[in-house]
Amino acid sequence: MEEIEKIEFSETNRGKKQLIINKKYKFNFSLTKKDNSKNSKVYRCTEYKTANKCKSFIILNDKNEILKYESFHNHLEKEFDASLSLIKHKIKEEIRKSTIPMDLKPRRIYNEVSQNMGFICPKYDTIRSQILRNINKQIHTDITTFDEIPNESIYYKTERGEDFMIFKNPNIIIFQSPFQAKLFSKYYEDIFADGTFYVAPKENSITTQINLHCDFEIAISNAARKIIPNLNIKYFIWHYKKSLEK
Repeated sequence: MEEIEKIEFSETNRGKKQLIINKKYKFNFSLTKKDNSKNSKVYRCTEYKTANKCKSFIILNDKNEILKYESFHNHLEKEFDASLSLIKHKIKEEIRKSTIPMDLKPRRIYNEVSQNMGFICPKYDTIRSQILRNINKQIHTDITTFDEIPNESIYYKTERGEDFMIFKNPNIIIFQSPFQAKLFSKYYEDIFADGTFYVAPKENSITTQINLHCDFEIAISNAARKIIPNLNIKYFIWHYKKSLEK
């Protein structure tokens, strides 16, 4: 059985706890066991839900001390994936420490964190969008309800002075540049979407045949079908392959 030389704490994209063992294996939090008045935590290898069905696991006590480690890895080491998870987590931690998120520079944060990694590190371009999303999540706003969204704002203009917000009603707000509007009017039969819709307008405003290309997200499908009843949904092959792996 492989010995644990180093254990590091990280988190998944959804914010759940994750362990990195020896910089090459990832374990996601699975459950909490109540034994002897102590809440021990069980972490399972991330390959547990894949075709590998890896049965490796590790149990920590409430002080994050190792109680048990079973190494049954039946797959290749995941050094790059482990590195990616660690650098994302460390960057998140740096962003959370900042009191002025708008002043943060993505490249500077990456350089500072990557220099201290000491092993395989993903390129900046591969995680730049992730860094920007984390920065945006730290930006506080005074707006708490949909009705508080203003009808006019300096943020509704592009750098060229063009209108960016083109539509707003009690149910939905749409941002689109004139160039995007031109493309939409010309190629409206195929729509490519990426995101999650938490609400959708009750009106069915589009009746023509539309092809929607999007992620395997139930929220997107449900919201789109409420607006476009005559809809043909085509899911991205990358997400389909990932679903098969699980």
